[in-house]
Amino acid sequence: MELRQLRYFVTLSQELHFGRAAAREHIVQSALSQQLQRLERELGVRLVERSTHHVALTTAGAVFLVEARQILAHVERAVLVARSAVGTAPALRVGIIDSGYDSMPQILHEAQARYPGLVIHQVETGVPEQYQQLIDGRLDVGIGRAALAPPQVASYLFRHDPLGVMVPSDHRFAAMDGIPVAVLAEEPLLLAEEVQAPEFNQFTVEMCRAAGFTPTVYEGTVESIRAAADLVAQGRCLYCVPASCISALPGTIWRPLTEPASYYPWSVLWRASDDSDRVRAIVDCARAMSARLGWLVTTDRAAS
Repeated sequence: MELRQLRYFVTLSQELHFGRAAAREHIVQSALSQQLQRLERELGVRLVERSTHHVALTTAGAVFLVEARQILAHVERAVLVARSAVGTAPALRVGIIDSGYDSMPQILHEAQARYPGLVIHQVETGVPEQYQQLIDGRLDVGIGRAALAPPQVASYLFRHDPLGVMVPSDHRFAAMDGIPVAVLAEEPLLLAEEVQAPEFNQFTVEMCRAAGFTPTVYEGTVESIRAAADLVAQGRCLYCVPASCISALPGTIWRPLTEPASYYPWSVLWRASDDSDRVRAIVDCARAMSARLGWLVTTDRAAS
């Protein structure tokens, strides 16, 4: 039995699709199938039931998956501890959009708890710049909406974040439990600096147009959530923002958008050619947290 066979099996159990699993592992589909068959022969049990349109774990496969994940996690931890012992702990450069968002900090906290020898450097920069820095090797991992990612950047969607609107604490919307998207037509909306967050601006504008109007855009722009909160608190504009960054913003109140509910898609980003243990550690932590916290469970999922 080889570690790569365990890894292929775990990836297949997550995707339940041979083509997608093979693409994630950067191998052809036939090679993935052959390795899985070899693993099943060595174990003497069938792990996966497969047909032309269906892939599912058997009872034995579900039990084996738990142990396989633990084995791979122990191996990764052993590698990091060994490197740390000789002073060569791997350093990871991680892009974050704004310190006000909580997704990546939670993922990194989990990664540090699992792999205490992992050295992490956080770099605050917009998604377009993250793409470029990932491609040229200045970043190892990023976060953002992956809809505009170039082919050199791989992604894993881990969170659908409820979108809401930040309003002044004395605004008439503040007394509402939820705000229908259509009523935003009555208010000036603040957008982010275009070079910093074009994907978020695009998402906001498309949401408004789907509700039947083109938003009235506030003339100024901001580069941070806190700067946006200052303008909102002054009563100059409203600001659409995900639920993951609504804490500690004085003078403002966040209310969820309804009719329809909208969800902002967050993905972990990394260089498609980078299959290193340190990058896998972050992606695995994002996947685990997403499942544990129900980050992909929505009542009215929006398009990515």
